[in-house]
Amino acid sequence: MQAVFQGLKVIDLSSVLAGPSVGMFFAELGAHVIKIENPKQGGDVTRSWKISSEKEGSISAYWSSINYKKEIKFLNLTDGNDRSELEQLISSADILLTNFKSGDAMKFQLEPLHLFQKYPSLIQASIYGFSSNEDRVAYDVVVQAETGFMFMNGEDTSAPTKMPVALMDVLAAHQLKEAILIALYNRLKTGKGKIISCSLERAGISSLVNQASNYLMSGVIAKRAGSLHPNIAPYGEIISSADKKQIVLAVGSDRQFSSLCNTLSIPELASDVRFMSNQLRVVNRFLLLEKLQEKSTLINADQLMAAFIENDVPAGLIKNMAEVLESKTAQEMIREEIIEGQHTRRITSIAFEDLTPLS
Repeated sequence: MQAVFQGLKVIDLSSVLAGPSVGMFFAELGAHVIKIENPKQGGDVTRSWKISSEKEGSISAYWSSINYKKEIKFLNLTDGNDRSELEQLISSADILLTNFKSGDAMKFQLEPLHLFQKYPSLIQASIYGFSSNEDRVAYDVVVQAETGFMFMNGEDTSAPTKMPVALMDVLAAHQLKEAILIALYNRLKTGKGKIISCSLERAGISSLVNQASNYLMSGVIAKRAGSLHPNIAPYGEIISSADKKQIVLAVGSDRQFSSLCNTLSIPELASDVRFMSNQLRVVNRFLLLEKLQEKSTLINADQLMAAFIENDVPAGLIKNMAEVLESKTAQEMIREEIIEGQHTRRITSIAFEDLTPLS
């Protein structure tokens, strides 16, 4: 699978996270991805997005997280010679990635319809902010606010809260990858390219899933409830262990609830009239949590998790970043590369596995 796109040429004119992560996806699977950055602006703006511990003059961890396995070129698109070089690159490319702000495509003479007439087999894929207003500047937190995520994220007593990763960028990138794969399949059949785009706004709204249907079918507006699931209990409830670690529960059936109660040595709770069905557990979830907590605080986290896993109780230890990245699964997903003389590390964008037996 690492070479499935070998021979495919991608010109990545995008910046920040969403577009570059699409480019990295193809690079990791064998495509020749050339990322173009503007030298007049110091390159992609994320080169300067550093946490306080990063050294001056180094490549930022943010930039390196989504620019793995790419050839980097610095071209000023308003300079005649650089513009000619870009034109040559595009003329032999399969995919062009952009996330231009309004007016830039015309400024750089890269209008999609013009390119489509000139290079009819080229797949042009763009990311932008708002479908409702294409001229509007959009950063992830703004789109999280305007697609409902911030309103329903956080505790009921907290202010609206954004997700700690650029979730709208990630979602839009996945949508654009899917669109490009469809366009590639269509080109196999027709020989024709496509002009495709995805806004962060549409990607965010598309990802509201059950919360959107709760409103569309019942008129219920999702409110901040921490990790609690509005339809299931105990799901999202957090219990503490004797050694002060935290475990989140995700019990979705009566059978699983019975296993939870047996594991915590309170089997009588499963037949308590207040907790006998999921709907009753949702109504009485805070009382239920108190009773679960009384038992969980007597047992260390390792013992609790081992027992939960053995008894098929859906639960997860709440881990910090170090604990996550020291796990066997994460270690297998770390990729390293020397970029511009600097050792960089990131998590691969490829989460699926090829399990086809070797012939």
